[in-house]
Amino acid sequence: MKFLLNNIFRLIMVPVLLCTSTLMAQVTGPSPTRQQIVEAILSSGDPQKDLIRKLATADDVEVTRTILKEWKSSGVYVTNDPSGAKIPFILDGDKAIRIDNGQVFTPTEKTAVEPDSSLRKVINTSISLLEVSASDAKQRISAIGKLGKEQKPEYIPIFKARLAKETNSGVSRTLKEAIAITQLKDASAEVQIAALKELGTLNALSSKDMVKVIADDSSNAARQEAAKQTIISLDNHQFFIDVCGMLFAGLSNGAILLIAALGLAITFGLMGVINMAHGELIAVGAYSAYFMERWFTYAFGPSGVEYFFIFAIPFAFVNAALVGLILERTVIQFLYQRPLESLLATMGVSLIIQQLFTLYIGSNGVPVTCPSWLSGSLIINDVPFGYRYLFVIAFAALIIFCTWLTLTKTPMGLLVRAVMQNREMASCVGVRTQRVNMMTFAFGSGLAGLAGAFLSQLGNVGPRLGQTHIIDCFMTVVVGGVGNIIGTVCSAITIGITGQTLEKVLSDPVMGKITVLVAIILFLQFKPGGLFPTKGRGLED
Repeated sequence: MKFLLNNIFRLIMVPVLLCTSTLMAQVTGPSPTRQQIVEAILSSGDPQKDLIRKLATADDVEVTRTILKEWKSSGVYVTNDPSGAKIPFILDGDKAIRIDNGQVFTPTEKTAVEPDSSLRKVINTSISLLEVSASDAKQRISAIGKLGKEQKPEYIPIFKARLAKETNSGVSRTLKEAIAITQLKDASAEVQIAALKELGTLNALSSKDMVKVIADDSSNAARQEAAKQTIISLDNHQFFIDVCGMLFAGLSNGAILLIAALGLAITFGLMGVINMAHGELIAVGAYSAYFMERWFTYAFGPSGVEYFFIFAIPFAFVNAALVGLILERTVIQFLYQRPLESLLATMGVSLIIQQLFTLYIGSNGVPVTCPSWLSGSLIINDVPFGYRYLFVIAFAALIIFCTWLTLTKTPMGLLVRAVMQNREMASCVGVRTQRVNMMTFAFGSGLAGLAGAFLSQLGNVGPRLGQTHIIDCFMTVVVGGVGNIIGTVCSAITIGITGQTLEKVLSDPVMGKITVLVAIILFLQFKPGGLFPTKGRGLED
């Protein structure tokens, strides 16, 4: 047993000691890289520039890059030791750290090493070349792209050396592009033709202007033809990106429209209530997200912004549902089967809520911070897919599934469908219709609140936020078929994609919206019941 424990201890401690000793050597011990940096700092003239260029291939990338950045910003100093030798060092707060060995010491004096503009340019190039081997993939891509555009042949060996050991596919592609772009300046026409074909294969859109210059040069017919073929390939890829981006934008708009219209599909489609205050329920959800963000920031500091939206979603649903519940109990319950009166009454409620927002919050729009996990984009084949829009699409699908599950697979859903189809008959068999009406309207209002929470991530939140979406919501419900959830889904996606496509084709958002409205009017002339008209059992149906 003792022998086994000793072996386990050795297996654990030997790697730990090796790692510790390596780190200590990097931090405090002298190294060839540090000696090269010291030699470069203490040199002058052209030899100094040559030494800085050699640092671009230094083994210790992080140390070299850190010291060169300090040097570029005049953060490197020199002092003399007792023997008169110069010791370069940098400052870390109040501590002076020797460059030759990384140890903290107390300098007797401090003289800044000021690089001139030409030296700064050489230092900056070496830093960029060092970032080709940086630990962060995004940093490597940025550095490689910038160096590739310089089209300097001396960078190609560095690119190829990095490509041989690169494991990230995105960085590998950027390296191949940089090599091919640099080879466009090669003296050999064969090398240029090979580079043009490589750029066409890689769909390197950043090289299009450079390729056009070669395509306009008729001194070599084969090279000119290769350039023209590359431009055709790049144009086709750009068209693919534009189409995919347009479809994704349309799907995103459709998902947002769907979330906003789904609540109305229940309150208007199923219950038959024309609720003109639906937009204000959307605004309630948006303001709920705003106040949740402020509370999290106050309670947890800046880090609270990362998590507030997870709690803002249910908070928005509950707040909007409560407002809808109050609205149903105080106004709507007296106006069932009276659509004109419900329209006028809810229009008045809409104005009252808007004035309350303006009075207590302000008329100006307020921003809601986007968490970092919703920022940025997922890029696939050069097509960006925004994380916040992907989240909206996924959440819209979840809401649809939960709504369908509630209405078709639960006792509450059975009661809702019974009351909506025949309120008097349901009441006669013992269904408490008032409670069902109340819960149904609150559920539809809560869905409107969810829409507001998501809309808060796409722009500022203001008192009239809901008014900009209320017409689109009614339009979506009517086109899909009043009372049909699946119709609302199909209608929202169709209107979203069609509207986005027309805006791109016509190059005018206003004309795009007008064209969509005209198309909907014509469609309803031929199918007044929408995509999925409600079928009843009456003789008139």
